[in-house]
Amino acid sequence: KQKEEYLNNKTLKDVYTLLKDIGAISNESEFSKEWLGKSECYMRLIRHKRTQPSDGVMAVVASKLNHYGNKMKQSTEHKRLGERFIQLSNSCHQSIKENAFAKWKKIA
Repeated sequence: KQKEEYLNNKTLKDVYTLLKDIGAISNESEFSKEWLGKSECYMRLIRHKRTQPSDGVMAVVASKLNHYGNKMKQSTEHKRLGERFIQLSNSCHQSIKENAFAKWKKIA
């Protein structure tokens, strides 16, 4: 199995896969630094610890996807890819919402 398959968060895995497929990144280290705003070992660390990415990381990648998605939607050549970026951004936000709900529900 490829190492990406062990990542717990499907949305983050989908973002990584898309960016790699379109040539925007070449590896997890680059993804961690350039798209998540973390150290180059962040993806390895969360996979090794079998933990979820932080809500802060999800917010950063959602913001970046939304920014570039809106720019790409303005061109006919990249409109579909821009729409996919926006979908993934929305999925990141949904993940944050679900985590927040789970946290306050556990306390209540």
